[in-house]
Amino acid sequence: MKNMKKFASLGLSLVMMLSLAACGGSKTPAASGSAAPAGSADGSAAAAESDLEYVKNKGKLVVGITDFAPMDYKDKNGKWIGFDADNATAFAKSLGVDVEFIEVDWDNKIMELDSKSIDCVWNGMTLTDEVKNSMETSKPYCENAQVVVVKAADADKYKDTDSLKDLKFAAEAGSAGAAEVKKLGLKCTELTTQADALMEVQAGTSDACVIDLLMAGAMIGEGTSYTDLTYTVKLNSEEYGVGFRKGSDLAAALNDFFAASYKDGSLKKTAETYGVQESLIAQ
Repeated sequence: MKNMKKFASLGLSLVMMLSLAACGGSKTPAASGSAAPAGSADGSAAAAESDLEYVKNKGKLVVGITDFAPMDYKDKNGKWIGFDADNATAFAKSLGVDVEFIEVDWDNKIMELDSKSIDCVWNGMTLTDEVKNSMETSKPYCENAQVVVVKAADADKYKDTDSLKDLKFAAEAGSAGAAEVKKLGLKCTELTTQADALMEVQAGTSDACVIDLLMAGAMIGEGTSYTDLTYTVKLNSEEYGVGFRKGSDLAAALNDFFAASYKDGSLKKTAETYGVQESLIAQ
């Protein structure tokens, strides 16, 4: 029994000695490791430059677009104009930078944005789930729909979706129109632009196409280059927004610009210039 007590006493003494040694030794590592707490300048690079600062520093806002009247198109002098183009120019001016317009393949718009070939997509872009998941988007600014365009002489034959099942369609690749055609399970040729889709119908290569209602209102019918075309079935209802890189603070800056422009009447004035005032959404 005495031996057991002796061994227990020795064991207790050993444990106490080890504990003291551990407590004394813990001070040195703590002191040497306290120089860079998480989130400090030494622990990580300085906060990443914001997209707004990036654009201001380079002095230019690069806008990705397609030829899409009345939103973006060239005048007789080759200058980009339209409801979207004019607002993009005004927004760039409000930031104190120039604007540059670059035509993009609509199917590759997200890739162009993420690679910084462009700073935003501003081209009557429908706020689909894919767009909202892949981009930082502005608040919606225009209402729109996807509509079926056919030869005016055949319009009475096509009044609902059931009547469309045997038609050969054309649509812009990657567009909301192409998505609606696929949703209905219809045959579709995907092209570079909505303007190409219109030409397919006019030439008779396709029976019908699906384009934006705002474009249909500006591009087909009496007084246009497509007097023999009209639109019939409305396939959906949607809203336009502007897309930036995911997490970009430019989206909030544009929302502020839209709100101020709506309040002072300049947004409505620009809309009236291009005949889209009825589609304008209050900001």
